[in-house]
Amino acid sequence: MKSRKLAEQLIATPGAKISLKKYRTDWTGGLAKEQADAHLAEGIRKLTVRQDMLYAQDRYAVLVIFQAMDAAGKDSTIKHVMSGVNPQGCQIFSFKQPNSEELDHDYLWRSVRALPERGRIGIHNRSYYEEVLVTRVHPEILQAQHLPDEHKTKDIIKRRFRHINDFERYLVENGIVPIKFFLHVSREEQKRRFLARIDEAQKNWKFSLSDVKERAHWKHYMKAYEDAFTHTSTDRAPWYIVPADNKWFMRVAVAAIINHRLKQLHLHYPKLDANRRKELLEAKKLLLAESQ
Repeated sequence: MKSRKLAEQLIATPGAKISLKKYRTDWTGGLAKEQADAHLAEGIRKLTVRQDMLYAQDRYAVLVIFQAMDAAGKDSTIKHVMSGVNPQGCQIFSFKQPNSEELDHDYLWRSVRALPERGRIGIHNRSYYEEVLVTRVHPEILQAQHLPDEHKTKDIIKRRFRHINDFERYLVENGIVPIKFFLHVSREEQKRRFLARIDEAQKNWKFSLSDVKERAHWKHYMKAYEDAFTHTSTDRAPWYIVPADNKWFMRVAVAAIINHRLKQLHLHYPKLDANRRKELLEAKKLLLAESQ
């Protein structure tokens, strides 16, 4: 499966009004399930090589963002796709409800603290996008935040879209490449996975009654996501809407798109200058001259 073609098929077109109805949750691009393991293994192999070059070159950092409804498969996708990456070159952060310290800062603060260093891939399981998603579905959360009253106006979400676009432009211009995934699961598939979490003892720990209660707001969440994609999928930081009903395809697609974006960076191992090569040759000479 060609990574470039897949990226083009799943991108939320920058500048366009996005409707999630146009993105099937069960689409597999003609890939058969029997082929998935081989494609994922190849994607992981390429990702391992490119991550090693990213780390050695020490010029770029990559920020991979995962957003999704509950039970879409964020955790398992991270686990499988990043299985071949050197842990030294990867940083993973999961963002939950803001704590008291985080509420005493601006909403981007905790994400900025968790930005990856140059040479590393940073993964954010949920992100600053929660501030234009959850807060829109539950405006009472926004009202409880420690903001001056004059800034809690009706256009706050629109202003935050502008903040986010400015922030992501800043990231790109400083060598941090955002790769943003929305794992698009259907309401029916989410229900099936929730029931599995209840029925299978080893999955009970994943279940939360609050997750089920959020299903009542499904349409509101879809509208919030559509508006976020419409306003923040840009040429420099596009969104990819990945079908999530079939986890085997979702993992293949995520690996392929990350590889596509890394390939665009033209990564390579550092090239040594003449003086450095001379040092290496001298070191080799000394090692070979050692008595056995």
